[in-house]
Amino acid sequence: MIIDTDPGVDDAMAIAYAFAHPEIELLALTTVYGNVNVDLATRNAQFILETLGATDVAVAQGEATPSVQTPLPHAEFVHGDDGIGNVYPGSRPGAPAIGAISLNARAKHTTVESLDAPDFIIASVRANPGEITLVAIGPLANIAEAYRREPKLPELVAALVVMGGAVDEPGNVSPLAEANFYNDPHAADALMAADWPLTVVGLDVTHQIMLGDSHLARLGESAGLTGKLIWESSRFYVDFYTRSGAAKAASDSGAEPQCAMHDAAAVAYVLIPDAFETVSGPARVVPDGIGAGQFALDRKGYAYPSPHWRNRPVTHACMGVDAPRVREHFLSTIIDHHAR
Repeated sequence: MIIDTDPGVDDAMAIAYAFAHPEIELLALTTVYGNVNVDLATRNAQFILETLGATDVAVAQGEATPSVQTPLPHAEFVHGDDGIGNVYPGSRPGAPAIGAISLNARAKHTTVESLDAPDFIIASVRANPGEITLVAIGPLANIAEAYRREPKLPELVAALVVMGGAVDEPGNVSPLAEANFYNDPHAADALMAADWPLTVVGLDVTHQIMLGDSHLARLGESAGLTGKLIWESSRFYVDFYTRSGAAKAASDSGAEPQCAMHDAAAVAYVLIPDAFETVSGPARVVPDGIGAGQFALDRKGYAYPSPHWRNRPVTHACMGVDAPRVREHFLSTIIDHHAR
């Protein structure tokens, strides 16, 4: 697996989940702008891997700006100034020490590959045709650029799983759009036009899989430095959900402070796909205007007079999920890995 990421509190959860599962060989993190700028995303990727003890996982830095549109503001108000809940050493006065980890203090630390992220992805899938699953949990600029450089990319990967979009669920950056697609709708639409084994894991399911403080505390208490990182970084994220009302909108329970585990749901789809229900059809992402970033899936196959969905391959989109099963799989995978 290669995870294309813009860490991001929920990105850290997804990375920890993938690294912990014994059936996943996590080859690399490729970084992209989104929740934070790409330089900070790369630093965060290194910090997360060091905290997990995953220093053999490669890091390749990628695109700094969207494919076409003007860059949008980053999401510090959701993820903190450092992108991971203000837990990075020195990110703010009093930032909690995650096992006293610092990139400058470790005897062994991650390095950034000389290839940029698109070329790294291309080289990896050429060397391992049909074996690598790409899990994209940020804006899709890296994947789209890799596809532009290597048009055979869709047939070289095992699968492309994308956290992004919303079909029936309201968006989280506009009534129509989810953040990753909104940050680069042109890249997302370009990928929907290619004949991938492509599954979109969007807000229709991620807003059903909520992590309460009791779940996060369980990780903090039982999963070592990994659990401590997830617990500490989630404090800012959970507070955003509480302040914005997003938790209430995303879940009816409202019993405790909580947040969605958006990006980790994409990893869960790879591991336990039968926990999800999907629909399929040609798809588009609206590139601009009032609907920018909207993920539009033709689920009916009608003979529409509009030509915009014709001659496009099938995209699969997750619409239902066994949320308790996915949540428990995420928690137990990380805790069991620490116990080993």
